[in-house]
Amino acid sequence: MNFQSPLVHRVNRLVVGLRDAPLVGQLVRRGITVVSYTGRKSGRTFSTPVGYRRKGDVVVIKVVAPESKNWWRNFRGDGAPLTLELDGAERTGHATSHRDEKGRVTVRVKL
Repeated sequence: MNFQSPLVHRVNRLVVGLRDAPLVGQLVRRGITVVSYTGRKSGRTFSTPVGYRRKGDVVVIKVVAPESKNWWRNFRGDGAPLTLELDGAERTGHATSHRDEKGRVTVRVKL
């Protein structure tokens, strides 16, 4: 079962495609990665493009419009493992999500 709307699915495919484009791919990859994770309830593997910032072995993902997204909820509490595409390779890490007092959600990944 796909929980994404057709529009969201098309936009995600476009973003992922831009990451591999010859002229703009390198620039796009500097701020957008694809995260893959296993759903806590379903046990299925999901992948989605996200914006990120990296500092050393920590990747920070600020979730835009968190109320309309579910993926970050898999990393509440003690968190869970995930995989990111960084520097042309898949990297594994442990992610935890946090909602601040204003409702903003941040996912931190320790590689």
